[in-house]
Amino acid sequence: MSDDLLKKVISHAKEYGFVFPSSEIYDGLSAAYDYGQLGAELKNNIKHYWWTAMVRMHDNIVGLDASIFMHPTTWKASGHVDAFNDPLIDNKDSKKRYRADVLIEDHIGKIEAKIQKDVAKAAQRFGDAFDEAEFRSTNGRVLERQKQIDDINSQFKAAMGAEDLSAVKQLIEELGIADPDTGSRNWTDVRQFNLMFKTELGAVSGESGVIYLRPETAQGIFVNFLNVQKSGRMKIPFGIAQIGKAFRNEIIARQFIFRMREFEQMEMQFFVKPGTQNEWYAYWKEARLQWHKSLGLGDNLHRFHDHIKLAHYADAACDIEFNFPMGFKELEGIHSRTDFDLKQHEAHSNKKLRYFDPESQESYVPYVVETSIGLDRMFLATLSAALQEETLEDGSTRTVLRIPAPLSPVKAAILPLIKKDGLPEKAREVMALLQMDHNVQYDEKDAIGRRYRRQDAIGTPLCITVDHDTLTDHAVTIRDRDTMAQERVAIDQLAAVVAGKVSLAQLFKAS
Repeated sequence: MSDDLLKKVISHAKEYGFVFPSSEIYDGLSAAYDYGQLGAELKNNIKHYWWTAMVRMHDNIVGLDASIFMHPTTWKASGHVDAFNDPLIDNKDSKKRYRADVLIEDHIGKIEAKIQKDVAKAAQRFGDAFDEAEFRSTNGRVLERQKQIDDINSQFKAAMGAEDLSAVKQLIEELGIADPDTGSRNWTDVRQFNLMFKTELGAVSGESGVIYLRPETAQGIFVNFLNVQKSGRMKIPFGIAQIGKAFRNEIIARQFIFRMREFEQMEMQFFVKPGTQNEWYAYWKEARLQWHKSLGLGDNLHRFHDHIKLAHYADAACDIEFNFPMGFKELEGIHSRTDFDLKQHEAHSNKKLRYFDPESQESYVPYVVETSIGLDRMFLATLSAALQEETLEDGSTRTVLRIPAPLSPVKAAILPLIKKDGLPEKAREVMALLQMDHNVQYDEKDAIGRRYRRQDAIGTPLCITVDHDTLTDHAVTIRDRDTMAQERVAIDQLAAVVAGKVSLAQLFKAS
């Protein structure tokens, strides 16, 4: 994958109504995007897949929709007021500001790309006999580059752990990291910057208290722990899931919708008995990876990455990384948050946030295992993995968006062969059979082949053609997006056939 693919994804997303630059008629707003008619459908389908897997498929996980605005003491208790910072560094020549950790991460990414290039060359040379694991563990050049990565990670972890920002700058200078745009290596010192957006509660500026736009959805779950537990009569272990907007004043908002200041999270906090957090952490790591792999986006696109520096609340943390167009980056985080959050809210609110176990007759503050996925990043992962250009047997090419059928914005296109002889009317009747259960689209403009190409480009898995024979045999032709194979199906069987191909159940069969 490469930046060229990211440019193609951005262009395709705009051309076909998935993502538009925000406020484009006013020349846009940096790192802000609007989801178009197809993008909104894809987002909703991803949410539905996550919510079904997390809430509906677990009898001990329930949902929540907490307010974006919360009492400001919430963020003092959570540590965000004092510790929610990014290490920033300015280039004196370009006057541009960067996150120091991202500069180092990108430098490591370049070394990883060289390793991957060596692996690809060896695989091509040795063919079926190639053993990638053995090659990585024995090849001198690969081992040397991996040692470079390990040394960089070790130095960065030590510097951040000691809060030694001068050591972070020294590492950047030792690695020869340059401004990505100008090549300048003239850097300022590294300093910390808080990421929360402030606003004021009340009608008149200056007369109201400062509050924050929430930087994460998790705290809305923690402050409602007892409300949900008591009203739902929940027994530990149990989870609370939430989908919602969060806001972070990122200095480096870039790479399309990968890193934005306004974004959407899908989070679940799983409350467990102290001492059992390790087994639940291991369980959710594998469960979440399987959720991703069930989409079938491609082999070797996901991997685990253990955190170099643990957050102040965690005793274990890892990311599920995805091979985006710009390389492997975080897609979802799994964190063992201990009892930090509930204890902090106990201390700051003077309210007991404890669970009474009726079996052991003991009262305790639960530990928490968190799964947190960025919806916008999941959207980008799906789109970038799905976008493909194919050369067909006749030498022509087609652009096809191989979005997993249950997530596709449009499930089926209804296409009358021609715009006369009663075919449009019959096609509308067929459409009416499906549109209550699926998002379907009607299209009668242009030749049938051109209409197929349009549907391929937006990821529609099924094209249903109504022809002259339909008027007598009461059947239609279904064309599959991926194979382009066609089959004749009776109209009275059509709803069942379509559901069998595009329903969410197909994904859970794969898991």
